[in-house]
Amino acid sequence: MDTSSLSRIEQEAIAICQDLIRIPSVNFGEGKGDESAVAAYVIASLAEVGIAATMYESAPGRCNVMARLEGVDSTRPGLVVHGHLDVVPANASDWSVDPFCGDIKDGMIWGRGAVDMKNMDAMILATVRDWARTGYKPPRDIVLAFFADEEAGSIFGSHWMVKNHPQVFKGCSEAISEVGGFSVTVTDGKRLYMIETAEKGIHWMRLTANGRAGHGSVMNDENALTRLTDAVSAIGNYTWPQRYSTTVKALFKRVADATGKTYDEKDLRPLLSEVGFAARMIGATLQNTANPTMLEAGYKANVIPGSASAVIDGRFIPGFEDELNETIATLIGPHVNVETITRDKALEVPFEGGLVDAMCAAIMKEDPEAIPVPYMMSGGTDNKALADLGIIGYGFSPLKLDAEFDFMAMFHGVDERVPVDGLAFGVRTLKDFLENC
Repeated sequence: MDTSSLSRIEQEAIAICQDLIRIPSVNFGEGKGDESAVAAYVIASLAEVGIAATMYESAPGRCNVMARLEGVDSTRPGLVVHGHLDVVPANASDWSVDPFCGDIKDGMIWGRGAVDMKNMDAMILATVRDWARTGYKPPRDIVLAFFADEEAGSIFGSHWMVKNHPQVFKGCSEAISEVGGFSVTVTDGKRLYMIETAEKGIHWMRLTANGRAGHGSVMNDENALTRLTDAVSAIGNYTWPQRYSTTVKALFKRVADATGKTYDEKDLRPLLSEVGFAARMIGATLQNTANPTMLEAGYKANVIPGSASAVIDGRFIPGFEDELNETIATLIGPHVNVETITRDKALEVPFEGGLVDAMCAAIMKEDPEAIPVPYMMSGGTDNKALADLGIIGYGFSPLKLDAEFDFMAMFHGVDERVPVDGLAFGVRTLKDFLENC
């Protein structure tokens, strides 16, 4: 793909995204990850244009990079612009390309992290490098934060930074990060740009069933595996009640207005078909969810183990954490114990104010037909950790996407990729937003 007609900042965002993908920074969970090489790249990229950054190592190889840019008016509250440096694993045999190739093919940049979230990291770096070369100062102080460990609960990343180095974020009141400002094409070609103003809470839990160990050939009515699988099946097949947050209602009201469809606050599910590739993710924000993700038991075919365990990925709507936990307790029965692996809060903030106005204006400058809307993310971001410092976070990493591109399938998916022209749109929009917020 010929990118020579693009501006310098657009070309640089593309090249940096490719570079970042080519540095594997895989997070395997349970403390097994290494962001050191990609963190070194970020520091070097900033240093090349005279921006000093500091690396904070929370554990061997678990690296966070921080820098502060002085604004024109440092008396204003600062803005945290953050991304994470880690990516989830990729099984190369499942991919049609090398997962860490960073190649451009069919108008896309391919590789693990292309959308989650090295594209945003690249847009941030390209923007501030452009400022440094031209001597531009943003309207207020900006803290650049590139976190470790977001893909495994942020224990070695944003949560560690907030707990151990809160001074880095001193004076900041707001933040932006991933999974927001992307377009979804609806009826008549109208484009909604989804700005993340809420995210579900997280409760990853380990279920452990104990029973009577014994020979596999004899009857056993205290089989730990049976007890566990009954509990896992009950959770996996449970139908959760619909719970509509303020953000979800606001989103679907705008979807109804844009498409001419009926808005029924008692049941929003009929409108899901109007939001294209986002339907699966948006559908998960209409209720609590709990998905079995891991099983572990036994060591030999003819031995009944004395215990068995499973992992459940629970996510809760703001205000409905107790409902999630109480329902799980009811479903698992008396012979299964629950242990929390990771727990983090749900977030919800209003779709209003100066920062939101600046996001909407930046999007509409690049796409005058855009319809900015709020939405709730089914997953979570590092905004959860920053909320502990009173920092209000939004998802804003803008991308203009073709109607047929299944953006949500790219997150943790096989053949992850991001459109080159979408990334070019994104860096232009992000730059304009940061210069007018």
